[in-house]
Amino acid sequence: MCAALVAGTLIIAPSAAADPGTSTGSTKDDPPGDSTVLTGYAVDTWASLDAMTDKKTGLPADKIQGDLSEPSDNTSPTNIGGYLWSVISARDLGIISKQDAFKRMKSTLKTLEKIERHEPSGMFYNWYSPRDGHKLTTWPGSGDPVDPFLSSVDNGWLAASFRIVAEAEPRLARSADALYASMDFGYFHNLEGGANAVNGAGLNRGGFWVTPPPGCSVPGNYGDDGSEVYYTCHHYDTSVSEARIATYLGIANGQIPAEAYYGTLRTMPDQGCDFDWQEQKPTGETREYLGVPVYEGVYEYRGMKLVPAWGGSMFEALMPDLLVPEADWGPQSWAVNHPASVRAQIEHGLDEAGYGYWGFSPASDPFGEYAEYGVEGVGMSTDGYASDRERTNVDAGYEGCREASNPNPDFGDGVVTPHASFLALPYDKPAVLSNLAGIKNDLAAYGPGGFYDAVATQSGTIADRYLSLDQSITMAAIANELLDDRLKDYFVDDAFEVAVRPLVEAQIFGSRLE
Repeated sequence: MCAALVAGTLIIAPSAAADPGTSTGSTKDDPPGDSTVLTGYAVDTWASLDAMTDKKTGLPADKIQGDLSEPSDNTSPTNIGGYLWSVISARDLGIISKQDAFKRMKSTLKTLEKIERHEPSGMFYNWYSPRDGHKLTTWPGSGDPVDPFLSSVDNGWLAASFRIVAEAEPRLARSADALYASMDFGYFHNLEGGANAVNGAGLNRGGFWVTPPPGCSVPGNYGDDGSEVYYTCHHYDTSVSEARIATYLGIANGQIPAEAYYGTLRTMPDQGCDFDWQEQKPTGETREYLGVPVYEGVYEYRGMKLVPAWGGSMFEALMPDLLVPEADWGPQSWAVNHPASVRAQIEHGLDEAGYGYWGFSPASDPFGEYAEYGVEGVGMSTDGYASDRERTNVDAGYEGCREASNPNPDFGDGVVTPHASFLALPYDKPAVLSNLAGIKNDLAAYGPGGFYDAVATQSGTIADRYLSLDQSITMAAIANELLDDRLKDYFVDDAFEVAVRPLVEAQIFGSRLE
């Protein structure tokens, strides 16, 4: 399929490579033109992923320059997983042929079967060279040392892609299933939890090193065999986090106890001034699930109540929802919290900060290499992710404990990240399309590979590059929107639903849209 801009109108034409019988277009009642616009975005986004992927190994680079030259010489499990589901998305949207998709995925899986990983757990290291798949021990370009690390959340996204490949391409099911079955998420799970664990429910560590790294680490081994490893000192202990994908998988595989789903915190507890470092004083009540008492805390924001993410970013809130039907399964939790998170981002960008645009998430930095952006008012940390270049801190105080230092901030040069808008498609598509049209046409943050990774709304400064992860988020969001949540259908099988759905259905957040 190819796209051309003629007199301001995007014209989509099928390419000779596309399969005539491939399903394209929307299965929903879209206004005329919406599907065409989204398909055009997918065509261009795919071009960047194609350009940054090594044809021999099938591994995508972490990023590529805006003119689609100079892919980086590093990649991660998340990048690889996102590429695999992007191939399937491109196939199902009719952008590439079935045979092209098959060859691409076969190359990727063949490489993954051979590259070095931590054999007792089956987990993949966090950085490899996309050119030949070797594990990185020095950073390309600088030569700085890399301490090989195995990340729980990054391995979660790669494992998720194996589930999708196995269902979407039966010819590769054996390879994808074997890779998936070899990965044991129990290696990341601390049954005793950490400082914030409640009533014995365990938590996942951020990951581990095989040899002692510089700085903080905790020796141990949560697996069934193998030598001692060195865990991160932190756990993933908040509910609204992209890291919950690893918990879902571990529970579905029987490697992590079901109670762990309730072990993470909605907010920090309301216990006087012990947690007065968090952004605001939560309200809520305690409920018990599977014997685990859970404080169902929420924050208030512009008339809404919602469970916050650590940094208030769209990535934390909505990335797992690309694959797990959280809103469908959780009518009293995610079905309210996800649209509230989206509305908070919109109201912050358009009203509170007055940027004229919205969508805030970690991304390539227009003023540097990488930065974490979010709506701090719906993030837990008082020094969490800012939404502007100036890193404006919002501090309304903490009743009885901390005086307000900046309750009515003046925001500066806001930085919006297009992939955050795509994540919001299921919850406010008209607002998403309007926002993206402005970012493309008014801020000129669009190139040969689709939307550039980020743009500053006041100065117009563009992060003139594409990040593999963010482009794969865009591809997944478009495919789900146009093909009736097809990636979720690939990802979820009967066993997964039986294990996970009751946990999500039982959950009751204190979230409220109005």
